[in-house]
Amino acid sequence: MDQRKRWRTQEQELVARWNTAVARHKDVLAEIALAGGVSTSEALALKASSARAEVDALRRQVARLKVEFNSGKRY
Repeated sequence: MDQRKRWRTQEQELVARWNTAVARHKDVLAEIALAGGVSTSEALALKASSARAEVDALRRQVARLKVEFNSGKRY
């Protein structure tokens, strides 16, 4: 039971990180849209790529957890 509780905590933390990362990525995209999208500053482009990289890393982590679950290593 202790293992399940730890897994549940990990999953909840991952969901919270995912929601934060997606919100940050949407905010950056909104900033780019407000800037007109034509002449985005280098700092804004760096923020966008950083936010996208974070979302991609979290997506890979979700995929790993899904594989563990489907293979029977979790729950």
